[in-house]
Amino acid sequence: MLHSLYIKNYALIEEISVEFSSGLTIITGETGAGKSILVDALSLLLGERASTEMIRTGADKAVVEGVFTVSSIKEILEILRTNEIDASDELIVRREVSNKGTSRCFINDTPVNVAALKEIGDVLVDLHGQHEHQSLLRSETHIDFLDAFGGYEKELAHYKLMYRTLTEAAGKMKSLQEQEHQLKAKKSLYEFQIKEIDAVDPKENEEENLEAELKILENSEKLSELTIGIYSLLYESETSVRDALAKARKMMEQLAEIDSQFSNSVGETKSAEIIVDELSKFVQNYSSRIEFNAERLEEIRERLGSLTLLKKKYGGTIESLLEFRKKIGEEFSLAENFESEIAKLAKEISAQRVSCGEQAELLAQKRKDAAKKLEKAILASIADLGIAKAKFETLMTRQTGNPDSASVIINGKYFESSSKGVDNVEFLMSTNIGEEVKPLAKVASGGEVSRIMLALKSALAKSDKTPLLIFDEIDTGVSGRIGQAVGVSLKNLSKHHQVIAITHLPQIAALADSHFAIAKFENNKRTSTQLTKLENEERVREVAKLLSGEIITEAGLKSARELMEKNSN
Repeated sequence: MLHSLYIKNYALIEEISVEFSSGLTIITGETGAGKSILVDALSLLLGERASTEMIRTGADKAVVEGVFTVSSIKEILEILRTNEIDASDELIVRREVSNKGTSRCFINDTPVNVAALKEIGDVLVDLHGQHEHQSLLRSETHIDFLDAFGGYEKELAHYKLMYRTLTEAAGKMKSLQEQEHQLKAKKSLYEFQIKEIDAVDPKENEEENLEAELKILENSEKLSELTIGIYSLLYESETSVRDALAKARKMMEQLAEIDSQFSNSVGETKSAEIIVDELSKFVQNYSSRIEFNAERLEEIRERLGSLTLLKKKYGGTIESLLEFRKKIGEEFSLAENFESEIAKLAKEISAQRVSCGEQAELLAQKRKDAAKKLEKAILASIADLGIAKAKFETLMTRQTGNPDSASVIINGKYFESSSKGVDNVEFLMSTNIGEEVKPLAKVASGGEVSRIMLALKSALAKSDKTPLLIFDEIDTGVSGRIGQAVGVSLKNLSKHHQVIAITHLPQIAALADSHFAIAKFENNKRTSTQLTKLENEERVREVAKLLSGEIITEAGLKSARELMEKNSN
């Protein structure tokens, strides 16, 4: 939900800071007071296009900031992870527009692009106004409304997984077909390169091992000289370390017989003798194995030279050379067996088209069942909202496809498909007796579309996970009993969502859990818009103003109290 909103230097708004609560929040005000400005500022926060014209005259920049509570919204956590933003229970979204034409976006003080802001906004807020709700007029969105209502998330998720597998296989097939000519042209080159590399047959870590062996062979004379010298020093010479330690041990033994403090030193001297013995044996054995092998030395040098030439030609290291050999080997094998690879993949794709088609058909049946229930729910709601003689139908169609696309197969026939299935869904309606149903865009006025959207949102209330719904003058063109029905629908929606509604009807305002009034005032020859939270008697006066106009009478106040009391029951 939206916890707080801060707006500075946006159009007529100099500075506004307001906190919101759950339930139904109502905003009222005279025409031109700035209600639409408030909605525009929220739209900016949700990723809509920015313009320098919105910056208040004389200001350097406009700022809009919203603080949302998002503790359990998985989609938000995924967006934050993708953008490398730390997650918490609160989400701070800020948008700044400078008079130089630049726009900056921040999520939890981390700079992001507008696309990320819009992605966040799409999850957090559903804004319905005289223009913003036009998504309902776009037929491509209708399938999403139906699926949200249907409650067959598992079937849809399973289909999407199958479709992704199919499209990946189809993409691989297309890539193979595009490679065919190129692979055949390179086949001879690959064959030559493979023979050249395999003739040397480089091995992993071979170069390091050869260089270590080469170093030993090149220094065999020095190794012999040093090991013989060490053996003589430690063991063989008349003044060897071994003899000196033996004499020292005997002297220690004599000392220990006189003073026990030397007892430990006797053992340590023996240990030193053992270490010298082992070291002497090691260097003696090593020295006996040293030989100068000119043939092996030349062999290693030639081998290293061959490896160096290959590295220069095909890769900077043995690892990259081996990786290159693996790659061209696979491509050569593919070129050799291209037809069989294509046939094998085509068989897999055909099977996937059939299984994906079966799931798409199951999904289509689920949609047909859901459509019948949705039609009944919409007709019941819009009748209460003043469109009594309406007809509402869901048209489901599908298009034939072909083997060259990512089509699926149903009953032996190809049908165009997408990640949503094979169905094209469109809502049709008639608002007048005797008229045939037509697409919503052709039959519904702005006020009617707003009420249809309200009816749809009411039907989706429990399944729709959008935390905040904003309705901008959804009551346009209605009054009296119908206005009351619109208000009740908004109130019921607020049990499942945070709802903010801008209205001019007292019947709706009387239902508010919290109520704000927006008004213009002049200060130092400047016009500003201010948003004020109304409490108790202030609320009564505002509802009375909506009932009777600027001049508030006792009768108007009484009517307002009665209306509010009635709606609180």
